[in-house]
Amino acid sequence: MVGTFLLIFPFAFAGALSPMMLTEQTVLLATADGRRAAARYAIGATLVLLVFVGLVTVFGRAIELPSEPTLSASLDILLGAVLLLVAGLLVYLRRRALEPADRSDRQRREYSLGPHRALGFGAFSMATNLTTLALVVPAAKIIAASGVDLPGRGILVVLLVAIASTPAWLPVALTRVAPGPAERALDWIRDLIEQRGRQLVVLLLIGLGLFLLVRGILGTI
Repeated sequence: MVGTFLLIFPFAFAGALSPMMLTEQTVLLATADGRRAAARYAIGATLVLLVFVGLVTVFGRAIELPSEPTLSASLDILLGAVLLLVAGLLVYLRRRALEPADRSDRQRREYSLGPHRALGFGAFSMATNLTTLALVVPAAKIIAASGVDLPGRGILVVLLVAIASTPAWLPVALTRVAPGPAERALDWIRDLIEQRGRQLVVLLLIGLGLFLLVRGILGTI
């Protein structure tokens, strides 16, 4: 199980580098009744990711059962191409990004909502977070293809979801543990991800995409 976790960790880590979700949470925490709103946002986002990973793992388990070796290889090629496509899309969107100040003002207007709407907002944010979703698919496939027993696969799914959804739950956890220093820490993390997170995600997407492509091509030979 440890070996499988080491294989899925790069995908989970790359999926956790989500500047948008982290910014949404820090903005929610700054609003009235922000802790409750941020907590419900985290629940909505994490549940959506858990359901998505669970379904992909079950589906991946089903398609790994046939003995035809090219089936898994073809899926690796497809997933690798998708990750490279997402990397190209991120580079394109980066060039069209707004100035940080304008983006911050717009986000404060859009994300100032109460706890009653935060659950759905968190679910929607994760459901439309294409980068994270694209990255957890090959990780879920690795879990499905592993020889780990059912309880072990369940633990791996939970670990994958917990790491990939870090931007959703980490701000809430920090503010509960240390409300004062948490704000400074979150500002530092947010600035770091906003400045370098996109480039790191693109590099990881390219590397992981090429890895899946090469593995898939070798699997078809």
